[in-house]
Amino acid sequence: MLFKEEYNSMNERLSLSELNGEVKKVLSTNFMAPIWVVGEISEITVHSNGHCYLTLIEKDNSDDRIIAQARATIWSYTFRMLRPYFETTTGQQLTDGIKVLLQVSVEFHELYGFSLNVRNIDPTYTLGDQARKRLEIIRRLTDEGVITMNKELELPLVPQKIAIISSPSAAGYQDFMEQLTNNASGFRFYTCLFPAVMQGNQSEQSIVDALDRIYPYEDFFDVVVIIRGGGSQVDLSCFDNYNVAYHVTQFPLPVLTGIGHEKDDSIVDLVAHTRLKTPTAVAEFILDGVSAFEERVNLLEQEAIEMVEARMEDEKNRLDQLIREMSLLVRNNLGSRKNELMQLTWKFRQETRLALQEGDNHLGKKIQKAGFLVNHYLFVRQQKIARAQYLLDFAIPRSMVFKRQRLDEYLEKVRRLSQKQIETEKHRIDFAAQKGELSDPGTILKKGYSITSYRGKMIKDLSVLKKDEIIETQFYIGSVLSKITEIKSEDKNDN
Repeated sequence: MLFKEEYNSMNERLSLSELNGEVKKVLSTNFMAPIWVVGEISEITVHSNGHCYLTLIEKDNSDDRIIAQARATIWSYTFRMLRPYFETTTGQQLTDGIKVLLQVSVEFHELYGFSLNVRNIDPTYTLGDQARKRLEIIRRLTDEGVITMNKELELPLVPQKIAIISSPSAAGYQDFMEQLTNNASGFRFYTCLFPAVMQGNQSEQSIVDALDRIYPYEDFFDVVVIIRGGGSQVDLSCFDNYNVAYHVTQFPLPVLTGIGHEKDDSIVDLVAHTRLKTPTAVAEFILDGVSAFEERVNLLEQEAIEMVEARMEDEKNRLDQLIREMSLLVRNNLGSRKNELMQLTWKFRQETRLALQEGDNHLGKKIQKAGFLVNHYLFVRQQKIARAQYLLDFAIPRSMVFKRQRLDEYLEKVRRLSQKQIETEKHRIDFAAQKGELSDPGTILKKGYSITSYRGKMIKDLSVLKKDEIIETQFYIGSVLSKITEIKSEDKNDN
């Protein structure tokens, strides 16, 4: 207002330098002492002469729109003191993208315009702002219900195909591969590196891009490993990023982290399935899981072997018991069958003897009857001959003597024929007796023949037999049981 009033009163024109001079006077009058200013570092440049040049901005809280901007300078002698103080206290570098509380003196130069000269910095404000942002991101992930999604995935018992997100030149990646590849147990793994920038402004998008490249192979890989190998707080700031953390929560494979924080966990550590301190610890975790699985398999194998051996022992005992019982049954059955066979043999012999005896008696009766008939016949013939002789001697004339001689010859012939008939009958009787003796079962068995019976009856026809039936064969000494496996029948008309 002073300028306007003076200008109106003087009604004169000012040059640009004069105007800037007046502005400088006003600023110098109103900002005589240094003041504390909050701003976000948009750009930072350290000149070769040691001076540090900053661009400070302020963003709208609702849409991140820049609503204020100013240049600031930290002269080399001040920067040499403030920089290590800030980085030692906060654990991170003084870099772009962070909010700072600076003590500045307001300056205005006629040629270079408005600027701030940084005199001091309060690192505790930056720490508080980072913590606030971290809490806001964690709260946002919690409110969205995604903070534990990756933890809820089932970790494979034996993760063998591993997708790795890391920098190819990182020492942590080399340590991880050395530990995993040259393990003492000789386990083998398939690994594939998806390179990413692990610090700086490009790290956030680079890690997200690596996750996107792995996603099409979700059915192939078992786990994803994000490893780095430590660093300062600012180097690891990308792991406190909402975008990176959200992608991890949404990933369909378990994510293991070995970022190497020395102090607190990052937000990516919080949302990952399993957080481990270092890349080497990640490799050890995987190896321990495989070793535990191998131990469980070996234990199950041993238990299975013991169960099989116990079952085999039980079955062997049961089989031995069955064999003993079967042997006893077979012996009892053989004894019973042997007794039955002996009874049948004795009965057969008795019946045969009776049959032979009856045959002998019948034959004797026939012989006796035949002898009686023969004798009767001879007696009758002799009577007739005697009468004839009488007639010849006394009644028949001498001319009949010749006929008498012929009659004597005929009588002699009859006697011879009768004697022959008697000898023939006797021979037939002797033959029948001999045949009966040859038909005796004991005699037949003694000659090498055998008698086969089924269910106590002698077998004469194959039609009574069936497959898998048991038959008994009696020899002269002893008998055997046989199981029928095949029945072959021969047609009697084949010959």
